[in-house]
Amino acid sequence: MKPISSRDNPHLKAWRRLAQDSTAYRKAGQFWLEGDHLCRAALQRGVRPLQVVLTESFQAEQGEQWLGLTDQVFVVPDALFASLSGLESPARMGFVVAWQAAHEVLTDVPTVVLDRLQDAGNVGAILRCASAFGYRQVLAIKGTAALWSPKVLRSGMGAHFGLHLVEALSEADVAALQVPLLTTSSHKGPFLHALLQVGDLPQKCAWVFGHEGQGVSANLMAMARHQVRIAQPGGEESLNVATAAAICLHASATAFL
Repeated sequence: MKPISSRDNPHLKAWRRLAQDSTAYRKAGQFWLEGDHLCRAALQRGVRPLQVVLTESFQAEQGEQWLGLTDQVFVVPDALFASLSGLESPARMGFVVAWQAAHEVLTDVPTVVLDRLQDAGNVGAILRCASAFGYRQVLAIKGTAALWSPKVLRSGMGAHFGLHLVEALSEADVAALQVPLLTTSSHKGPFLHALLQVGDLPQKCAWVFGHEGQGVSANLMAMARHQVRIAQPGGEESLNVATAAAICLHASATAFL
């Protein structure tokens, strides 16, 4: 284990950038995972860190559990770790993991398309739903929150490591999909429960979820097999996009069970 005590240590500066800059991973080719729960989720999916960073208190309690993953294990004072953390209540350990952009779009697998979603919490929650309900791929249209940012990683709770994720795509890339597209709409199209009743909700499809304020783009709407409404007997105008995604993805995934 390698102790670090200086705030000016270059490793600490690099970790701080990864932890606090949402797009730093793209330039660095590395991303930051914070907290033992998220790090264990990565390990369970076969991910191995380049570096392990432990606080002094965490190292004293269970440091031996984290040895052997890499020869780059660092121990820092708790206060110094807190200075790099992006959390209000900092965790006590983290991983630095290698990252490489994926470019290939898988054209014939169950897919989720994110059309310029801005909120990192929504994006991470949708990734988690996609993984839970058996979707293999998530495609992010340019303008969507950075998929490997620390906030999205925390919200995804480990879902990233079971998905094929492609960022910065165009609508033309989505048009290459060979599975039917479905979009959500608050005012037109068949209701989700009605499609289920008549057996017209495809299990293998691509659900498109749009910008929190503007919704799905007109071009993507035009590509869709269905623009689907979710019944809201309580009378609300719309649902949070992550909530809508959970309902739709579950419906398709279980349509023929």
